[in-house]
Amino acid sequence: MAPPLSVSQWFNTAGPLTLEALRGRVVVLHAFQMLCPGCVAHGLPQAQAVHRQFAGDEVAVIGLHTVFEHHDAMTPVSLAAFLHEYRIGFPVGVDARGADGGDVPTTMRADGMRGTPTLVAIDRAGRIRVHAFGRVEDLAVGALIGRLLVAP
Repeated sequence: MAPPLSVSQWFNTAGPLTLEALRGRVVVLHAFQMLCPGCVAHGLPQAQAVHRQFAGDEVAVIGLHTVFEHHDAMTPVSLAAFLHEYRIGFPVGVDARGADGGDVPTTMRADGMRGTPTLVAIDRAGRIRVHAFGRVEDLAVGALIGRLLVAP
């Protein structure tokens, strides 16, 4: 099962989101940092495309701003401006700082993410089906979502 999201602040949603509340939907979680070139060039545009293509009640796209470096530059205020400038319309949560005060945020650590961008695809039952670090080809993501949508 996918570990719960540990988010300190949400953007682009009326209230906090939980994976438990999203059961019954396919969840595409894109972990990113706004100063990550791969995230800006590929991960976030891919998440935006998935959000547009699969909008509706069956697929939820969630961004997770999971900052493990340059903490002073990547504040929620900076993130709000970034989301506005890049016209990111799907919900984005700020991964909570670890209780130990370390650099690796809580959800990133619990989910075993190696860095950003990371794509996590979660099936309707809440199970992680894909956990991929780095660039994932758009066609592969579309095919994956299609398989998850028709899976029992």
